[in-house]
Amino acid sequence: APQRHAQARLIAAVDGWRATPPVAAATTELQRFAKGAELDELPVLSALFSADDLSAQQFTGALVGLLVAELGDDPLGQVPLRHFSDGLLASLVLARHGGAALVLQAIDGAALARRPEPVSASFAATETWEHVLAGSATVERVRITALQAGQAVMTRESQELRGGTVAHRFGAAEAQLLRRVPGTMVTLKLQRTLDPSAPTREYRLADGVLLHQAAGSPRESRLELTAALLGRMGRSDAAPLLAAMAEEQGGAGLRWQALRECLGLDSALGFATLRSIAQRAD
Repeated sequence: APQRHAQARLIAAVDGWRATPPVAAATTELQRFAKGAELDELPVLSALFSADDLSAQQFTGALVGLLVAELGDDPLGQVPLRHFSDGLLASLVLARHGGAALVLQAIDGAALARRPEPVSASFAATETWEHVLAGSATVERVRITALQAGQAVMTRESQELRGGTVAHRFGAAEAQLLRRVPGTMVTLKLQRTLDPSAPTREYRLADGVLLHQAAGSPRESRLELTAALLGRMGRSDAAPLLAAMAEEQGGAGLRWQALRECLGLDSALGFATLRSIAQRAD
């Protein structure tokens, strides 16, 4: 019973914060942002990512103050917002709509110092704004300038982030690696997915070799795994469905996975599907 009561009070506190005019307006604008609106068309969200504006401090401070007070009174409560921690990064999702999210993050510098130096960088079809609310960091910006024979030509530049810094990057061509964080750095991050079908690619920093590629969409990842499972199970009755998937529009990774499994389950149907794909103008 005490835990249920604590949870009810935390939920009420967060609902009250969401109902405040700035938060309600930001949530409405986030829906437009997820549909492609430019940030400078959205006055409330834009203010959160203006270096000389205190909106971000007030926006996040009001929520954190509520949560800390409630958890101080009721330690058995659980924050009713999606949250994550891996010892280095702690994140709290303040709002989410479609492929867009507004997230409060804290990075533990001591945990970062214990981790090995990164040997690769990942690039995804996202657009990100980041506002440093507290603390500082030394980061490395890695930019892809060209792709040659399956390798990425990259430039690397060290930068300093401090309280008030606002940074923007397109994730398909630019990645940010944390190098050093004295103490803890807290940031407010706004991110949206630009192309759900585009894969995330990981390149080795030393020579730009592609190390790994993953579907950008969780749905496509699930479908790729399902197609592979049907192939391992020898489900030849699934071959027509896999052939149809291979000829659909969508992510190339999922379509090739479906075609590979179709070829393994029913070679005649698989080659007929491959011929059909090869004859398409696109």
